[in-house]
Amino acid sequence: MAASLASYIALPGTTGEAMEHWHDVFGGELQIMRYGDVPPMEGMPFTPDPQAVAHATLVLPGGTIAGGDAMEDGNDYNVRGSAYSLLYTTDTADEARGLIAKLVDGGGEVGMPFERAPWGGWYGQVFDRFGVMWSFSTDND
Repeated sequence: MAASLASYIALPGTTGEAMEHWHDVFGGELQIMRYGDVPPMEGMPFTPDPQAVAHATLVLPGGTIAGGDAMEDGNDYNVRGSAYSLLYTTDTADEARGLIAKLVDGGGEVGMPFERAPWGGWYGQVFDRFGVMWSFSTDND
């Protein structure tokens, strides 16, 4: 297998719902494995909910998003307002506008309007209903 790089995100019990939503928005190939689908693992430091997502992947044109449900370990990870986003580069501005509209229609909100950028391309941001910031970019009209 060739080397590859994927974004990995752990959401607070909503990874399955988020992955299904992103699959509806972006298409691609989705696989979700829940803890109840795998045999018990020796040495596991916690007892996971059988419905919690152990691992999920969404393979999109141009990349992969992977993730799982965050376990209750006392850490409170902030999804929205953290210093990251998922950058999705499209072939055209209209394609980006369509994806942004689907995320907004699915309960998200625009963080930065999709407009001409100082470097000459197009750029904008939207927060989906899970608090994940999606940045969209294209060099083409």
